[in-house]
This record gives sequence, C-alpha cells and structure tokens, in this order.
Amino acid sequence: MDPNENMVRSGKLKSILSYWIIAMTTIDAELDTSGLSCPLPILKAKKALAGLRGGQVLRVIASDPESVRDFETFSQQMGHVLLEAREELGQFYFLLRKRED
Repeated sequence: MDPNENMVRSGKLKSILSYWIIAMTTIDAELDTSGLSCPLPILKAKKALAGLRGGQVLRVIASDPESVRDFETFSQQMGHVLLEAREELGQFYFLLRKRED
C-alpha cells in the first residue's frame, strides 16, 4: 500500500493541512480576555469584530474554560467562522474569521 494512502486514511494529512492553513492565516487583530469570565470574552470579541471588515481574522486569548463552548455557539449564531479553538497551558486560543457583510 502507498504510504500516502495510509496518511490519508488515518486523517494525518487532514491534520497537517489544517495546521498549515491556520499557520499561514493572517491575524488582523488580537484580543486578550484573560482573567475575564462569561459573558465578557464574547462581548469584547463582538466589539472587536465590529471594527473589522468581512473576511478579517480576530485572535482571542481567554482563560475561562467556558469560553470554548461560548465561542463555538457565538460563531455559529453570528455566522463567523471559528478557524481554531485550542487550549495550551491553561489558556484558550480562538481564531475567528468575520463573516462577509
């Protein structure tokens, strides 16, 4: 069997491609909401996104574990694309692409 076929079947190729797409994404604005709890990270992100054009990307840093669910719901309800949601050393990182107006 072709080694590349194994990579595709295991999902590793998709993970590698996702990593590179995110790594190559231009971040247009960053918001640090560390120390804030619900609903403040979402409210501040909403305000920050209002200052961006459609298609631009906002990076949000949060410390509230509830922010994971909150940003997933927020992006779905508002039509933004949640490009990334990850946890690293107790901090949560989100990349949101603002919906096209």
